[in-house]
Amino acid sequence: MENLNEEVHKAFEIIKEGGIILYPTDTVWGIGCDATNPEAVAKIYKLKQRAETQSMIVLMNGEKMMYNVFKNIPEVAWQILDLSEKPTTLILDEPRNVASNIIASDNSLAIRLVKEPFCFKLLERMKKPLVSTSANISGQPTPLAFKDINPEIIKGVDYVVDLYRDKVGGKPSTIIKLTNDSQVKVIRK
Repeated sequence: MENLNEEVHKAFEIIKEGGIILYPTDTVWGIGCDATNPEAVAKIYKLKQRAETQSMIVLMNGEKMMYNVFKNIPEVAWQILDLSEKPTTLILDEPRNVASNIIASDNSLAIRLVKEPFCFKLLERMKKPLVSTSANISGQPTPLAFKDINPEIIKGVDYVVDLYRDKVGGKPSTIIKLTNDSQVKVIRK
């Protein structure tokens, strides 16, 4: 537990200075930063060699944070989150209070509520959403374990979290798009 708190502290210090981190999530290893900092978000796009038109997921740790980013959350969103047995990403309309370069061209944002202890505690400390995108160069396979991460990615971040490096990640999350007019579309199972 002490190591977990120490890593949360180190990661938080980097993030609050506008840095980017490589960290374990509830699915696969991710590259992250403060989702309200457009310069930090731009660093991730550059590192991943990814077009800014391809939006990224944002992690949150609860209802309060969700309502800070979305004024309208469809009721079905809560039902999906309650019933999901595995990590589920929701794409919701009309985000606010986040960096504009993380919002998709259709004015939506992908979010996932996390329970994983490191991410949850880091979000508690940040009091802001955390960018989460897979730790790979755009177009390359998503690494399922730390040992599979491209050295270019490891060198390109400001801090690598020293937890769970032996763990093999699960699959990326299910992605479901919900519109304010109650349309539901499964993007990735």
